[in-house]
Amino acid sequence: MTSRSTPGLTWFNSAADAEARAALHEVCAARGWGNALLAQRPYDSVDALFAVSDEATAALTDEGLDEAMSGHPPIGRPKPGDPTSAREQRGMAGASEELKAEMLELNLAYQEKFGHVFLICATGKSAAEMRDAVRHRIDNTPQQEREIVRRELAKINRLRLTRLAEEGGPTA
Repeated sequence: MTSRSTPGLTWFNSAADAEARAALHEVCAARGWGNALLAQRPYDSVDALFAVSDEATAALTDEGLDEAMSGHPPIGRPKPGDPTSAREQRGMAGASEELKAEMLELNLAYQEKFGHVFLICATGKSAAEMRDAVRHRIDNTPQQEREIVRRELAKINRLRLTRLAEEGGPTA
């Protein structure tokens, strides 16, 4: 991204803890992740914020990873009224009804096997790419899938932190 500070990063560095925590919760629902980012304020660059985010994501316990995933709706079913999930899942918007139905079935099968939503950094991916990813990943072991989920979560967190750093505020 960039090594310079941005208006949103300036806001984040100076915001009251409660406001900053609320903004971070919109990025990632894992409290441990948010606490780690709050503890390192102020950040002199977006890259520094990314570095702490990556470390905090890598350090999430299984419970923390579950907590993070609880903040993500299933692919193809963004949270009503949530512009972030709708924007991130834009690739599903124009999908055929058949593909949407197939994705719903795959989501349910995935959730039955792994006990959590199928998590993928959906930004920029087509509906077919997301379907193909869940088809491929459903054959993973739970351990393999947790590591993939952790990497996907790190990508999602970076995208959402970029938006926070650019715009600032709890509604970024």
